[in-house]
Amino acid sequence: MHPKAWIHASIIPVMQLTERQRKNLRRLGHGLKPIIFVGQAGASAAVLQELEQSLAHHELLKVNIRGANRTDRDATISALVSASGAQLIQKIGNMALLYRQHPEAPKIKLS
Repeated sequence: MHPKAWIHASIIPVMQLTERQRKNLRRLGHGLKPIIFVGQAGASAAVLQELEQSLAHHELLKVNIRGANRTDRDATISALVSASGAQLIQKIGNMALLYRQHPEAPKIKLS
């Protein structure tokens, strides 16, 4: 596990999102292209590092999990969420929408 991912997962509390906020994030994420692609290796150290950097920059992003059955995809998504401190907003097929608010300068305003 990437050291920074451990910091986010254990120190920064995950805020509870209301259904209205989740709906707004799904709306914002609809037009996004996937930024992270996870292959057969799963949630490797390189993937976790890239996820950390991408979440710090974008806050809301899509992850594409390729070449895995449903159980493996769910396990990979769980590993990514727990390692990064992000929240799973939506999961459809091979795609997962993740959100983690920037601790100092949030870009997405949640109402």
